[in-house]
Amino acid sequence: THRRQRQMCIRDRQDLVQGIRALTSKPVVGVGRFTSPDVMVKQVSSGILDFIGCARPSIADPFIPRKIDEGRIEDIRECIGCNICISGDMTMSIARCTQNPTFMEEWRKGWHPERIDAKGDSESVLVVGAGPAGLEAARALGERGYQVVLAEASTQLGGRVACERKLPGLSAWGRVADYREFQLSQMANVDIYLDNELGADDILEFGFEHVVLATGSSWRADGVSRHHVVPIPNDASLPVYTPDDLMAGKLPQGRVVLFDDDHYYMGGVCAELLAELGCEVTLVTPSAYVSHWTNNTLEQASIHARLVELGVDIVLNRALDCIEQGSVDSSCVYSGKLHRMAADAVVMVASRTSNDGLWRELSLREDEWQSHGIKSIKLIGDAQAPAPIAWATYAGHRYARELDCPDI
Repeated sequence: THRRQRQMCIRDRQDLVQGIRALTSKPVVGVGRFTSPDVMVKQVSSGILDFIGCARPSIADPFIPRKIDEGRIEDIRECIGCNICISGDMTMSIARCTQNPTFMEEWRKGWHPERIDAKGDSESVLVVGAGPAGLEAARALGERGYQVVLAEASTQLGGRVACERKLPGLSAWGRVADYREFQLSQMANVDIYLDNELGADDILEFGFEHVVLATGSSWRADGVSRHHVVPIPNDASLPVYTPDDLMAGKLPQGRVVLFDDDHYYMGGVCAELLAELGCEVTLVTPSAYVSHWTNNTLEQASIHARLVELGVDIVLNRALDCIEQGSVDSSCVYSGKLHRMAADAVVMVASRTSNDGLWRELSLREDEWQSHGIKSIKLIGDAQAPAPIAWATYAGHRYARELDCPDI
């Protein structure tokens, strides 16, 4: 569906440009998140456009024109359209790019998008976890020249993006993993081991000089997030699902109440998924907007419209208070007035918990590190603090940049 919509959008844009050409003899510049080099070249070579304007794609990869000219298509970091870059302007804070972790750090830290210092005095690094943070850490460490081993407990690379890319409208999220997987495949100094869950004893026995733990996070099922600081009362008679369950194929049926206290894209996307599967979905949120934070990525209006189109019942300014057999209670965030809704299942999109158990165990055994030849063990990405994907790739890149460098 989304691929067809994208194709229709391209055709509509071409019709618009052809209409503009009929009105002027001046060169025509086209914009609109062009990410495919093939499409860009075709637009110019066929005469539809004279120039391509690449704002967000050039944030993701400032060297797109050069790489196209040199035939290095696989080396392009394609924009995923997450608009996290725009959120910096909307929140008056530093901007980030999910694909390009050097964005905004060119002047602050001197990070060049394509160049990185050679390795320091150390030789080997073990990266545990192949999500966005682990993949970027392994890629940048490999580029610096370290001997890198990347160990992943599952059977695929990508971590959260390997799952989220399968959700409605998020297929482009997979580019975060695809780009890094290709780059790693070109590095003889990087070894990847899938289906390889490591324990503390394993890590200590391997004898790597440095260990970086990028073990990710998991969605909570108890409702603790912004509105609730303690778990929502639940008599356990009604099944409760999380986004992790949905992405693993464990899906509810019938009347589903989805409580969104995350306020980013996940609540809306999960509601869309369930509605498309035929569930009767009611989305409840304490906010005055569906997916409130996406106002900062300019997506909120389209998310709301899409859910209305799918028949999702949207309940704003209410919080989930209690889960009982066959029903849930919600309350107005202003008046506290209660309302009961019939339900066959609840989907909890609340907050995420760091998967830091391995880090905690290794921390308790810090006195053993030196005897096993370990100089440092660091926790990064969602395992340290769950956040948007851009913060995970940034954390991985920063770790790789700063290894063996003096503290500033």
